[in-house]
Amino acid sequence: MVRLLLSPMTRRVLLIALLALLLVVPFVPKLIYPVFLMKVMCFALFACAFNLLLGHTGIVSFGHAAFFGSSAYITGYALRDLGLTPEIAVMAGVLFSAALGAAIGALAIRRQGIYLAMITLALAQMVYFTFLQAPFTGAEDGMQPIPRGKLLGLLDLNNDTSLYFVVLACTIGGFWLVNRIVHSPFGEVLRAIREHEPRAISLGYAVERYKILAFALSAGLSGLAGSLKCIVFRLASLSDVHWHMSGDVILMTLLGGMNSVFGPAIGAVIISALRHYFDALGAWVTVAVGLIFIACVLTFRRGVLGELTHLLQLRLPAVSPAKEEKNAQI
Repeated sequence: MVRLLLSPMTRRVLLIALLALLLVVPFVPKLIYPVFLMKVMCFALFACAFNLLLGHTGIVSFGHAAFFGSSAYITGYALRDLGLTPEIAVMAGVLFSAALGAAIGALAIRRQGIYLAMITLALAQMVYFTFLQAPFTGAEDGMQPIPRGKLLGLLDLNNDTSLYFVVLACTIGGFWLVNRIVHSPFGEVLRAIREHEPRAISLGYAVERYKILAFALSAGLSGLAGSLKCIVFRLASLSDVHWHMSGDVILMTLLGGMNSVFGPAIGAVIISALRHYFDALGAWVTVAVGLIFIACVLTFRRGVLGELTHLLQLRLPAVSPAKEEKNAQI
């Protein structure tokens, strides 16, 4: 929607300015801590991947932390115990989470609505207890320390600056893939399923296959975010696969705006920044985040990005009649 309201030149300038800002961040750590920004990018990618299901397919999943956390554990196991290189470890985590997403999706789509959501939650809790009992995960202590290794045998990821640019490149690639999926014929079919599933079936689309594929793609991209977070913090913990993480990504998506491609990324930035800068409040952080979320829901019912888009839409008709009158006078 924002794509229609902003000219190509304006969009290009905004993207170049944002990219330039992100490229400068590692060299001014006093302004923004690069490790914190890497965490924000991981959660932004996670939220956009989750929105492939919620916003574009109309499927509510309460168990998306299973894909995020399982990929982190698989990547950590491949790096620490198997001694594999980072690129292979990340690929293993992404493939595992995508396969897990396809399996959970195949079971969950047999029901709809809240029943589907509860199935995803139940299966995610099974994944949680599996990693809790597995001998290589470290149980409550988590899997640590996880070596970062060298990317392609050349780039040392123990250097935070090098790792930052790798995470930035992976995040941009993930965003590009999400955007490509949403604006493809496949994305149009997903929205058709969201709007009127019986009509999509009557048109001849194999709806179940599209849903399973949407689950797999969303899970794989969520796994990429989990693998990157694992490498950044050298840790894979139960909090990554806990249902609280699923709640967090739902919160980010709703806050940013689920009817847009990158709205959830804005929600991830807001939630991560609140928890980082309000950390001194201790347990009151949750209360503060909850109050801000309530205020945003009451004020920005379309999400932050959705509400900004709506305001731009209201402003444009107010300008165009004046232009038409001026042209008429000429």
